[in-house]
Amino acid sequence: MSIDFILQIAMIVSGVLMVVAILLQQRGATLGAGFGSSGELYTTRRGVDKNLFEATIVLAVIFVVSILAGLLIPS
Repeated sequence: MSIDFILQIAMIVSGVLMVVAILLQQRGATLGAGFGSSGELYTTRRGVDKNLFEATIVLAVIFVVSILAGLLIPS
């Protein structure tokens, strides 16, 4: 297996998992939340919501690093 193949797999897997993680995050269930104004004040993330948020950040970093590595490493 070449490094290019491994980087492509990392890009695909991290991209799909990042999309799933973003779609799983909730941001208010009211109609106003869809237009940018929710009735909530600042709330802290706890439990699963916090873990999902941190996992999304890690997946985004992996995605960006794999893209940059794919650009910098010659074929």
